[in-house]
Amino acid sequence: MLWATAGVVALGFLIALEIAARRLGVPGPITCQVQEVIVAPKSGFLLYAAMALTMVVLPRRQRFIAFGVALGIDAVFLVVRWAVGAELGDAHPFGNGALWVILGCGVIAVTRRTGPERVLLLKGVGLGLLLVAGRKAGDTWLIITSKTRPMVLDPYVATADHALGNPSWLVGRIVEATGQAGAIALETVYGQLAVAAVVVALYQLRNVAAERRFPRHHLVRTFLVIGLLGPGIYMIFPVVGPVFAYGPGASGTGGLEWAVANLWPDLPPPTDVVPHEVLYDGITPRNCMPSLHTAWAVAIFIHSRRGPRVLRHAGTFWLIATLTATLGFGYHYGVDLVAGVVFTVTIEAALRSLERGWDRSGIQLVTYGATVFTAMLLSYRYLPMEMAARPWLFGPLLLLAMASVIYGYVRTTSQWETKAVPARQPAPEHELVSG
Repeated sequence: MLWATAGVVALGFLIALEIAARRLGVPGPITCQVQEVIVAPKSGFLLYAAMALTMVVLPRRQRFIAFGVALGIDAVFLVVRWAVGAELGDAHPFGNGALWVILGCGVIAVTRRTGPERVLLLKGVGLGLLLVAGRKAGDTWLIITSKTRPMVLDPYVATADHALGNPSWLVGRIVEATGQAGAIALETVYGQLAVAAVVVALYQLRNVAAERRFPRHHLVRTFLVIGLLGPGIYMIFPVVGPVFAYGPGASGTGGLEWAVANLWPDLPPPTDVVPHEVLYDGITPRNCMPSLHTAWAVAIFIHSRRGPRVLRHAGTFWLIATLTATLGFGYHYGVDLVAGVVFTVTIEAALRSLERGWDRSGIQLVTYGATVFTAMLLSYRYLPMEMAARPWLFGPLLLLAMASVIYGYVRTTSQWETKAVPARQPAPEHELVSG
C-alpha cells in the first residue's frame, strides 16, 4: 500500500508539472521522458544509473543479461543515427538501451511474474523510474521558476553573505587560479552528483535480491524528498546566484545585461546599498536558496558513513568537492550552503523518524531543524543590512545554528541506535550455579 500510494502521489505530481509546463509553452517531465525512448537522451549516465537501481532486485546472471541487452540496444540506436546523419547536439549517444531495459523489466513483472516476485520487480522498476522522473521534474521546476519569478532577491542574499565573509568571492578566485584543470575536475563532480548517489545507494541495496525486500530507509528516498521540497522553496525565495547577479553568467557572455554589477569574483558587493528586488531574465533558474547540490552532497555524506572505508572517503571527497564547486563557480552564496545543510539534516531526521516511528525526540529534532531553517530564510530577507554590519555576531550565529542542528541529529540518532540494540540477556540460573 505504501509503494502504491507513493506511486500515485508521484504520478499526480508529474501530471501537475506537465500541465504547468505546457501552459508555459515548454515540454513537461512526462513528455521529456517519453521522448527519450526514441530520441537521443540528455541524461545518458543517469539512465544507466537508474537501470543499476532496478537491477538490484535481479539475480547476478540476469543483471549481466540486462546490461548486455542495454548495450546492444544502444549500439543499434547509434548505428541508425549514424546512418541517417542525426545530430546529437547536447544529448548523449547512449542511454536509450537502459530505459528500454527498465521498461522491459516492468513488462516482464506484469506478464511473467506473480506474487512476491512481481511486487519486488515492480519496486525495482519504480525505483529506477523515480530517479529519472525526479531529474526530469527538477528540470521542469527550474524552467517554471525562471518563467514565473521575474524578480530575484540576490541583493538581499549577497548582503547577508557578508556575515560569512563572502565565501563565493574567495573560492571563486581560488578556482580561477587553478586554471582549466581545476575547473574541469570540479565540473565533473558537480555534474555527476546523481551518479555518486547511485553508488552509495547500490551499496545500501546490495542485499535486496537475496533478502527479497528493500531496506526501510535508503539514500534514494532522501534524494527524492529533497528534490520534491527544494524547488518549492525556490518559488518563495527566488535567487539566481553570484555569477549571474554580479557577473557575466555561467557562459561568460551575455549575462551582464541583467547583472546588478560586474563584481564576481574580484570585488564583493557593497554593503552601503539598501537591498531590493531586481528584475532578471526569463531563462536562468532561480535555484539557489537553499543549495540543493549541497543538500544532496550532505545526504551522500550521511549515508556513506555506514559503508566501508573507501565509500566513506568517497562521500567525504564528494561533499568537499561539491561545496567547492558551488562556491567556486559562483552558483551559490555561502548562506545558501548553510541553509542547504540544515535543510538536508532536517529531512533526514524526518525520514528516520518515519522509519522507526515518531516519538518525542524525533518530533523535537524535526521541529527544531525546521525552525532554524525558517529563521535563516527570514534573516536573509529582513535582516541583511544588520548581518553585513555585524559579521562578528551574525557569522558565528549562523554557523552555530547549523552546528546545533547537526549535533542534535547526531546525538538523537545515536540514542535511537543504542536503544535498537537488544540488551544482553543474563545467563540462566542453572548455568550460573554450574559455572
